[in-house]
Amino acid sequence: MFGKPPLDPARRHVPAAPALPTPTRAFPEAHLIPLPGTDPEDVVVGTDGMLYCGLAGGAIVRVHPDTHRSAIVATTGGRPLGLEPHGDGFLVCDAHRGLLRVDPATGHVATLVAHVDGSPLGFCSNAAVAPDDSIWFTESSTRFGFAHFMGAFMEHRPSGRLLRRDADGTVAVVLENLDFPNGLTLTPAGDALILVETAGYRISRIDLAAPQNPPHVLADNLPGFPDNLSVFRDGRAWVAFTNPRSRDLDRSGQLPAVVRKLIWQLPERWIPAPDDIVWLRAIDTDGRVVEDLHAVRPDYEMATGVVEHGGRLYAAGLRRSSLLCLDLRDTAT
Repeated sequence: MFGKPPLDPARRHVPAAPALPTPTRAFPEAHLIPLPGTDPEDVVVGTDGMLYCGLAGGAIVRVHPDTHRSAIVATTGGRPLGLEPHGDGFLVCDAHRGLLRVDPATGHVATLVAHVDGSPLGFCSNAAVAPDDSIWFTESSTRFGFAHFMGAFMEHRPSGRLLRRDADGTVAVVLENLDFPNGLTLTPAGDALILVETAGYRISRIDLAAPQNPPHVLADNLPGFPDNLSVFRDGRAWVAFTNPRSRDLDRSGQLPAVVRKLIWQLPERWIPAPDDIVWLRAIDTDGRVVEDLHAVRPDYEMATGVVEHGGRLYAAGLRRSSLLCLDLRDTAT
């Protein structure tokens, strides 16, 4: 397709994917919460108890969890991805504009990081705030932007980074060559980060005392594509899995470079996609599975963000103009 960045494929052997796990409980009763736009990529809870998400076109939306009334509180002018509460506002990882801070009371949008070492921050994905007020954030790929994110998967060449913005505004690259780093959250003790690598099919721990050391892998060779990661509440954080693993994509790491380059030029609708599913998993600080919920639904698929609030789960996902609300109180583990 015209306009796609070039592919530079690497050889990679990917272990066979584990089978889809058995859910820990029946999929809870669920309903849709309509939004004034499409493609909510993440959802978080603000200090006011309201839900917040970002939409295609740049809108940041506040949603009442009970009445479902929504309002646009700001517009980034880009493509908001991960959100993170920060004071009375939010950090917004915008795929086009970089790391932003949004004040929902006034609608003011401030740019915190737009360039790193003189180059644009091209695919800011998720952020977490440490006790010293430093902001840790992921850049999923330095080679592919949000519109062509599948290139990073087909290339099988890690090009993501973990970065830190100190309270004085200094920005440092902490780790490079990560496999599509995405979801990021702080441990309850505030001494480590839990990091998702979507294309690496893994979740790792990064000790803040020595963040330059290789991450400690907590869960590897996951059976699906982990995406955003919620904050820890009551000892658990939720991971949104977009889809089960694709056997064709895993095997493509062994295809000749010329073949992958030809496939990359095909219209994306011709490239095989993973199976559709709603899949949400809770983990503890050691990466162990606490809950695993998944189902095939006609009204929702490809969850990319999730948050727990008031006995409910709220899932965000691309391809839809709504959030999915799951009631955890009506089904037992």
